[in-house]
Amino acid sequence: MPDVTLEAVWNVLKWVLLVLVAGFIGQFGKSFALRLIERRRRKRADLSPDEPPIPPEVLIEKQRFEAQAKIEKKRAKAEVKRAKKADTDQAKADSGEPG
Repeated sequence: MPDVTLEAVWNVLKWVLLVLVAGFIGQFGKSFALRLIERRRRKRADLSPDEPPIPPEVLIEKQRFEAQAKIEKKRAKAEVKRAKKADTDQAKADSGEPG
């Protein structure tokens, strides 16, 4: 076993700590930065707590509208897919390819 010196152990510990700190920053840095940005935006906008909250009816209507738009988007996408498949099937039939 090679000689393990205090200097070698210290170098390894420094690198381990550096990697741990980098991992910590990577894990929590983004959420911390987003929180700081949001605080700054609120401060600049000077949002007062006296503003009336959005009524629940409006929130429910907004959610309903968003859900309806999502359903319509899915329907349109499915229709485009069906049309594309029909075109592909027709092209295969015209060329005589099986399947």
